[in-house]
Amino acid sequence: MSISMTIAFACHLVGVLIGGAFGLVYLSRKRFMPYHAIALGKEWDAVSSAVQVLILVLMRATGGGLIAVAFLNLVLLLIPFRAGEVWAVWAIPLSNLMVSAGALYAMHIVSSNTPARPPKLFAIASILLTLTGLELSIL
Repeated sequence: MSISMTIAFACHLVGVLIGGAFGLVYLSRKRFMPYHAIALGKEWDAVSSAVQVLILVLMRATGGGLIAVAFLNLVLLLIPFRAGEVWAVWAIPLSNLMVSAGALYAMHIVSSNTPARPPKLFAIASILLTLTGLELSIL
């Protein structure tokens, strides 16, 4: 791989790992995140068991989706991207941008309508790394 493709690979890899790490956190939590408590204005124990189940299921679905996309992109990076397959140059950023932009949009809704401050920086970093990787890939 050329130097620009190697740097693009690294950018994509870090962006993918951010999403995967966030997914692991969401998948493994036994209660909602601290910013969820701020958004709801309630601590975990003050939320009804039905709402607890609903929140955990949504967190697990989100976490599983993030891990699935991260795994898929990791495979795409390691095999077709490194082999120079043009379609992989586009498929990796497309899927990562869709997930990261969706997460950023959801966090924006929470931060715009509640006093909570979700960790938008992770989604923004993933988006910037992905766009940088794409730009370097098509030079």
